[in-house]
Amino acid sequence: MPLQRVRQYIEQYDDLKIVLFDDSTHTAELAAQTLGVTVGQIAKTLVFMADDNAIVMVTCGDKKVNTRHLAKAVGCKKIKFADGLTVEAVTGFTPGGVSPVGLLQKLPVYLDQSLYAYDIVYAAAGTANSALPIRPVRLKQITGAQIIDVCK
Repeated sequence: MPLQRVRQYIEQYDDLKIVLFDDSTHTAELAAQTLGVTVGQIAKTLVFMADDNAIVMVTCGDKKVNTRHLAKAVGCKKIKFADGLTVEAVTGFTPGGVSPVGLLQKLPVYLDQSLYAYDIVYAAAGTANSALPIRPVRLKQITGAQIIDVCK
């Protein structure tokens, strides 16, 4: 159902299409290898707990989120990665296949500015063997995301 939820969400956008793979691409490295692109072009979607609220952070696959910078950018005191059960409960996706679109709950979405170094990035489309090729500016448009600078 997660892949179908993403498909239904992007139906309204003629320019978007999901790519499916035979093998798992649950890490940025595997996805990049399968797609024949750099790890940086893989848009990894992470879920954090900002105080007690879940947020979605999308960044390049070769970047690490500086949690102190993220906490400051989103205006919270404590930030940590959400555990797998929380990720699945709030997004409807399992870790390794979290898509920034088609979320179960309306969550704040943040894009790291590093994504803008690429014309096209590849976000997971709800499973560990799917990808959504998309321009970062388009991803911002369809998610209502805020652009922040929080990665190393």
